[in-house]
Amino acid sequence: MNVIVFITAILALLFASNAFARDNEIRFELTDHAGRWFDTGVEIAGSRSIAVATPGVRVKFSGDSNTVHTRTSLLYPTGAAGMPFNTEPRKGGDDVTLTTPGLYVFVCSIHPYMFGAVIVDDPTTAGLDLGSSLSLITGVNFPSSSDLATRLLRTFFIATNPANWQNYASNAPWHITYPDVDVRADVGVVNLAGMLNARYGNDTMLEAFSKPATPAVGEVWVATQFETTAGKSKPGTVSALDGVNWQVTRKVALPSIDMNNPHNMWTDKDQSVIYAAQWFDSKLAVYDRQTGALIRNVSVGESPAHVMTLTDNDRIHVTNNGDSRTDSVMELAPLAIQVLRRIDIGRGTPHGHWMSHDGKSMVTPNVTSGDTTQYNFRSNTIDAILPVSGEFSHPLAIGMMPDASKYYVANMFDNTITAVDMSTHTVIKHINLLEDYDPLSGAVSGPVGAWPIQTPVSPDGKNMVTANTLSGTITVIDTRPGLATTDTVVKMLPCDPGCHGVQYGAKQGGGYYAYVSSKFSNRLLVVDPDPNADGDPSDAGIVGSVGLSAASTTLKDDTVTGNPGMGGQGILPIPLVYNGWVQNLPAFWSNQLTETQRNPIQ
Repeated sequence: MNVIVFITAILALLFASNAFARDNEIRFELTDHAGRWFDTGVEIAGSRSIAVATPGVRVKFSGDSNTVHTRTSLLYPTGAAGMPFNTEPRKGGDDVTLTTPGLYVFVCSIHPYMFGAVIVDDPTTAGLDLGSSLSLITGVNFPSSSDLATRLLRTFFIATNPANWQNYASNAPWHITYPDVDVRADVGVVNLAGMLNARYGNDTMLEAFSKPATPAVGEVWVATQFETTAGKSKPGTVSALDGVNWQVTRKVALPSIDMNNPHNMWTDKDQSVIYAAQWFDSKLAVYDRQTGALIRNVSVGESPAHVMTLTDNDRIHVTNNGDSRTDSVMELAPLAIQVLRRIDIGRGTPHGHWMSHDGKSMVTPNVTSGDTTQYNFRSNTIDAILPVSGEFSHPLAIGMMPDASKYYVANMFDNTITAVDMSTHTVIKHINLLEDYDPLSGAVSGPVGAWPIQTPVSPDGKNMVTANTLSGTITVIDTRPGLATTDTVVKMLPCDPGCHGVQYGAKQGGGYYAYVSSKFSNRLLVVDPDPNADGDPSDAGIVGSVGLSAASTTLKDDTVTGNPGMGGQGILPIPLVYNGWVQNLPAFWSNQLTETQRNPIQ
């Protein structure tokens, strides 16, 4: 098709649907619905999150979400007027005018896979304008034909079109639909679909599931956050897997409260209830682990992201990821029977926190301020607030050594992990996960992780497994102290699109598994970080992969209607085997562990 004819057709479609108004205006509605978080109401190549306009377009953002969001320019033409653009978390509307031709990608800093894109096109030139150079909000610049640029484009088209997600419940090859349109990049006019297909392939045959040879102890609960059910207007279920037969035994949707995007979970000391934070809402859901029955739904604050308990008193702590005020962690009594207080951490928008084994310390990554807080429960004061990287580095999740000597911060947009000494409150090291990656050619010469997210340390303190969402890789870091390899990446493993959640659980007979989930896939990966039990994680490997879709025997409180098993984010293995929690287990669970697992650090 002639390029001008194609552009004319696209513009006519947009005019007719009001996504591209006659006064050169685009409207994005921010929603809670998977795949169309920035919604124009118009589908282009399967995505309702991209629009085409001409210079001077006014982009308006409105809200139909249960929680707050930012409107943040993740990617834009280098030197573009008015960039970068960034707002505080809020539900109200905002607008920005785009005058420089090129590609703009907007994101919510609170929910950083929410994408909306605008191509501002100069109609006098051939090809839709991407811009010759693009910039990330972190300040990194790169050519628009570079591997980094096209990986970002590929991620956008996967994230915003559920038909592009990896569906292991289907026998069909994995096909990604891209717009079949010519674009103008730094190398001239190229076909977008042709370029992406040539670089990354398409119609990939997906691997068959394979159960680990050694069973796990207990269960694995996964926040299948994008799965939809008949009795709800909001997406999200929590799925339970049996660690022996690796079948999905239960789906908890909680239609009575319209549970909204359950993101991360934890449990009480008896392993009897599950706390699920509803990330696109303001509630913490509490339900019975064995029956799936709702116990209570508690208001905690905007965009509650992660939840954990203190080891010494079982009090619950929830990070209010959308709350820009400093008292952004909510403390609740055991079983969430009462809200006790808001804890002042000196910063807002915390996400994936971690608690120390002795109940003394809590560490939060503070997303929008680029720093981390260490809070002391003994004195109820802040021990330290430390910058971990640049202003827009996006610190997202914490891993902590089991003796609370050190913690690690995954900085998503900065592609680094910062190691911090908990006693001296000093940064020990910045681990660059892109050190062995060439952003121009895409060449990889060693382990690589782009956009790290969850990054827990193993219960015995010997390794750390990180899910990297942009690269679709799992990186393994040697955390054993006093070695030449301490705090270095020693292994890279493949993952699925949107690689996101990680937690450790007990392996029968000793050792641990690290479970890894992905947003845009319905598969759980089982990683053995130390297959030969010598303490060295450099031989870590994937030992199994299991599906997250319901089986005929799966117990459900609602009928699954879409995105089966998709949206894997937070993971909760039962029983909890991290130091401090494992010692409090009831006998039923403790007796299934080895002596070393019951006391992970000697």
